[in-house]
Amino acid sequence: MAIKKSELYSSLWKSCDQLRGGMDASQYKDYVLVLLFVKYVSDRYAGQKDALIEVPPGGSFADMVALKGDKEIGDKLNKIIGKLAEANELKGVIDVADFNDVDKLGKGKEMVDRLSDLIATFNTPDLDFRNNRADGDDILGDAYEYLMRHFATESGKAKVNSTPLH
Repeated sequence: MAIKKSELYSSLWKSCDQLRGGMDASQYKDYVLVLLFVKYVSDRYAGQKDALIEVPPGGSFADMVALKGDKEIGDKLNKIIGKLAEANELKGVIDVADFNDVDKLGKGKEMVDRLSDLIATFNTPDLDFRNNRADGDDILGDAYEYLMRHFATESGKAKVNSTPLH
């Protein structure tokens, strides 16, 4: 069954709620979109030969799920993302958010809980991209646009119709 965009959008906003308090709302997307990307490519391409994206051992969403509750979750998430980035020439693209940033994500148990909850948000049957095979369906692009619209609205910077009234 294909993913419903309403389920995806609901999960994206829920994941943003996991990050509230430690950083500016405009920075949520840096974390949320990376996790969404890792989840998407893991579901779609992990274990496939000659896939569009290589999901290397130790670089999948399943590896992230295994970290829930781990006291070194932030550093280990960075390493997982780094492996995926390196395998696909995406260094400096998907590995820019620091999942071990104590200023943004908290210290100790606070960071562990926040990141574990964030991973759990994406680890649901409603977000299984393996069956999402619609050609031309840019689910990642739609997710990015959804977050940008939502953040613009939240910050009061939503586009206003600039057509002059006559």
